[in-house]
Amino acid sequence: MRILHVLNHTQRLNGHVHAAVDLACAQAAQGHDVCVASGGGDFDGLLQRNGIKTVLVDHKRSFPNLAKALIHLRSHIRSFGAEVVHAHMMTSAVLAFPVCRLSGVPLVTTVHNEFEKSATLMGLGSRVIAVSNVVGASMRKRGVPASRLCVVLNGTIGSARSDGRSEVPAELRSPSILFVGGLHPRKGLPDLMDALEIIHRSNPEAHLYVVGDGPFREEYKEIASKLACASAITFVGATKDPYPYMVGADIFVLPSHADPAPLVLSEAREARCAVIGTEVDGIPQLLEQGEAGILVPPRDPPALARALTRLLETPGQIDEWKAKSQLRIEHLTIDRVARETMQVYLSALSKGALVPINEVEQQGSI
Repeated sequence: MRILHVLNHTQRLNGHVHAAVDLACAQAAQGHDVCVASGGGDFDGLLQRNGIKTVLVDHKRSFPNLAKALIHLRSHIRSFGAEVVHAHMMTSAVLAFPVCRLSGVPLVTTVHNEFEKSATLMGLGSRVIAVSNVVGASMRKRGVPASRLCVVLNGTIGSARSDGRSEVPAELRSPSILFVGGLHPRKGLPDLMDALEIIHRSNPEAHLYVVGDGPFREEYKEIASKLACASAITFVGATKDPYPYMVGADIFVLPSHADPAPLVLSEAREARCAVIGTEVDGIPQLLEQGEAGILVPPRDPPALARALTRLLETPGQIDEWKAKSQLRIEHLTIDRVARETMQVYLSALSKGALVPINEVEQQGSI
């Protein structure tokens, strides 16, 4: 099949870009002809090395520029002979919708960030993919009918981005607690620092490593500097690949306030971390409803502190949860994501009813 993905850009440090790049590379590996139309970025070289054509469509939001983008996108769809167009961001979906209508090519959209109001526009697709059951339920409430909606849970294991990565663990002070993510309020890092403050007196040896960057980095560093546990917090900054930190960590914590289906949990489980995550959005589904990782309420540092204390002070608990992280982990492969996405494409091409790939409807989620 000839598949054209449309993205605002291919810059690193953006979860839905990572998901789209992983999918495109997996599709190319499965024998499909794949093209990515975007504003360009860090991953263009990786895409090209994996046999994927990249073309420039500038997504800057000004009327003259978007008018040019429409013309360029229509030209690329025609010259590539796309059978399916797959949009991953709101601007991409809005651009692709009229072009696909004029060209008679089905448009598939993936909803990566349903907490944004603009996510409603992803319903423009003739088929709409949600990245977790909770995202699917949200899109159903926004008016996307079940006949056009399907959940394909995110997964990263075996992705092209992992080719050649280092498996050597980073040297971390043990017991080590790791956070990987963007430094902005949605990810809940201050909650984790407050939890560390609570446990620091009884567990002074515990050390928190913060991997990632973002607009609140300096503010969070200032907050950390005023805590009694300040010396037990290290801000690593952004890294090209956080996987060695995951391999080297004892406990991985994702204290998010909102997170549709974070790829980082798939990666942390692959690295055999003991995982703690909050009970929000797609996190429980990615942690097998608490069987593959510990779930705690969001915005609740004392509850998070209690979970960390149990791991740190109960012999064998960390190793036990590292083993549990491997439960049904084969479901988090990128090959599974690519196969399920192909079924959505085939449904769009046949214009038949979409058969759910998951158990969302049976569960009453959508």
